[in-house]
Amino acid sequence: MGSLSLNALIELAIDLSKSLVSDDRFERLLSHIRNAIQCDAVALLTLQGEYLKPLALQGISADTLGRRFHLQQHPRFEIICRSKSPVRFDNECDLPDPYDGLLLAMDGDLPVHSCMGLPLLFEGQLIGVLTLDSLKPNEFDEIPDRSLDIISAISAAALKNALTLEWFERDASHARAVVEELTQGALVSDGSELIGESEAMLRLKQEIQIVAQSDYTVLIHGETGVGKELVARSIHHQSNRNNGPLIYVNCAALPENLIESELFGHVKGAFTGASNNRSGKFTIAHGGTLFLDEIGELPLPVQSKLLRALQSREIQAVGEDKTHTVDVRIIAATNRDLQQEVEDGHFRADLYHRLSVYPVTVPPLRDRPQDIVLLSGFFAEQTRRKLGLQQIKFANDVLPYLSHYDWPGNVRELEHCISRAALKARSHQHRAIIAIQREDLGELNHHGLSCGQARVHAQRAAGGQHLSSTQTLKQGLDEGLKAATEAYQRDLIQHALQQAQGNWAAAARSLKLDRANLSRLAKRLGVRVVKQVHASEE
Repeated sequence: MGSLSLNALIELAIDLSKSLVSDDRFERLLSHIRNAIQCDAVALLTLQGEYLKPLALQGISADTLGRRFHLQQHPRFEIICRSKSPVRFDNECDLPDPYDGLLLAMDGDLPVHSCMGLPLLFEGQLIGVLTLDSLKPNEFDEIPDRSLDIISAISAAALKNALTLEWFERDASHARAVVEELTQGALVSDGSELIGESEAMLRLKQEIQIVAQSDYTVLIHGETGVGKELVARSIHHQSNRNNGPLIYVNCAALPENLIESELFGHVKGAFTGASNNRSGKFTIAHGGTLFLDEIGELPLPVQSKLLRALQSREIQAVGEDKTHTVDVRIIAATNRDLQQEVEDGHFRADLYHRLSVYPVTVPPLRDRPQDIVLLSGFFAEQTRRKLGLQQIKFANDVLPYLSHYDWPGNVRELEHCISRAALKARSHQHRAIIAIQREDLGELNHHGLSCGQARVHAQRAAGGQHLSSTQTLKQGLDEGLKAATEAYQRDLIQHALQQAQGNWAAAARSLKLDRANLSRLAKRLGVRVVKQVHASEE
């Protein structure tokens, strides 16, 4: 291909200056590049520590936006990032291509093709890369280096300005943090990034940015598997305490007789088995953040001591008379309705109000289905690294299939589903690049069951039988209003679930309830949906 026209380069520069603050500035950049250089795929990626994160792409599968490319595991990316000038790879280059199997123009593994990467440098600092691929061999060979240098400079300036604006828009008062972020990059590790660009996730990220810079106690609400720990980690990393420790405590996993010692520590001889002094989690988290997961599982006696620590910032080790002052920020998380727990007498009202200074709710995956493609790409890349594969891609019908499932187990269920599917695909494809097929996923349905037919079970706290209206009335006379009310609620929920064939969302609509509230109420009343697998006889 000959030299690029001066008009094309000028048009690229002018358009980018006009679209600096527009949401599609990166898309426009890629479109101009494709107009100037004939190619089948182009991608813009930003450097974050040891990872490259895609910002925009054309001609490549959409799930690629959710992937994070570790430089050490992608030698082509590593070579581009080490270079100070554009890199053209030989047609016969045997280094694995990070986009192998992901190009929309090629259904299958990449054949011999042209591949080029442009490092994006700003004031000598690498901030990202631009990659171009063409299925036509030698497509980029005749492009003058000077033209590519100009495109690199324009793209780097656009990326730098866009990133700067993005950070200033978040919080103009943190200019120093902006510069730090752009020059050093934010370290990204598996599982520490909140993936999603849906409205629900953007609202959540905004809430995190608002509360992170304060020392307010945060109470994170959300169903199992939505990523409450990731939210806590994100709040800590964006806070002024990010150089201090983030200490995790699973309140549901601790034996009741050891919870107090685990939180506040103990001295030698305080109880049988206490052979040495031991610091508690509050002491270890001094100067940082203490994350109390499953806070709703704490027994009442420990709740009162936790309340004292929150009120006075003083703790007392088990077996010790002295108190110690600690500087700790508390973030708590629960999948329970703590307000209901307070009403039922299972959780202290004063502790609840101390914890919920700033409540944050993590949306379930069914409320942000547009994020499923990004998450699928993210988990596919994670799984690829764990399995030592060259590439994991999705067959054409897989991502739409995943997007139409309501994911009762939320993000965690999606992660496990893709991990299992990748294992199954590898077992019968026996090659370095595998494609997850529809059958590798197993059977998913909108009821949230993996296979078979939904069946509703209701169980009484005292016995286990289903109550008729007459029995409910008799129970009200015999056992009181509360028991009768619960029995009536149990029957009503069971009936609604049976009518909806086990679909929680449909049952909630028929009962005019929020789905999450219905789930929590059903759990408290002992109502559950189980699956049955039927095999037809032929």
